[in-house]
Amino acid sequence: MEAVYERGAFERPAVLFDFDGTIADTGPAVLSISRRALAARGYDLEAVGDLRQLIGPPLVDGFMLVTGGSRDEALELVDVYRELFNECVAPDDYPPFPGIPELLRALSDRGTKIAVATSRLDETARQMIAALDLPPFDIIAGRLEPGRATKADCIRACLDGLGMGPSDAVMVGDRHHDVLGAHEVGLPCIGVWRDEPARAELAGSGADGLCRDATELGWLLGVDGGFMERFA
Repeated sequence: MEAVYERGAFERPAVLFDFDGTIADTGPAVLSISRRALAARGYDLEAVGDLRQLIGPPLVDGFMLVTGGSRDEALELVDVYRELFNECVAPDDYPPFPGIPELLRALSDRGTKIAVATSRLDETARQMIAALDLPPFDIIAGRLEPGRATKADCIRACLDGLGMGPSDAVMVGDRHHDVLGAHEVGLPCIGVWRDEPARAELAGSGADGLCRDATELGWLLGVDGGFMERFA
């Protein structure tokens, strides 16, 4: 862990998780389909920006970042991307990170509410989550068009569905969008990092806690020793 935290430093009645890059390792699938979508629309893959910027934010924002193009052009890319993703990506292409299913079960077993607040479209997020061997979430809130447009909107929808306020929950995510969205609503956010650029991004955005994996995350959330022994 980045700093010395007491066990259970972020224990709350509810834990809200981001999906991409936090629960599931969707990065390789996102990058592969993004390259195919860009190529299909005639973009020079050597000339576009870092495609890792597509992991986390709404796709239209990500494509605008990497291409420097207009919103309309990005929306066309999103349409191609979604068609390719639905045709080509299977659950084996976005497995849960090691220890995450067990952590979710441990949280649920002790009575903690678990939820997903994701920038993915709500319907897509539900389909992807249902295809994985995960315990049932108390609520899933993805983007709705129109309606729920931002990470903060999705977090608010989770809290509303749970009947809880910001002081009752903590957000867990892997990108600065998660931190900023949580802080906008008034939640602390734990940043999960897996490389130095991610650590720097999360720290720079003001993450309240930092950890590297499910074991360290379990410590911060106060999960009992059995979980720690299995994934130490």
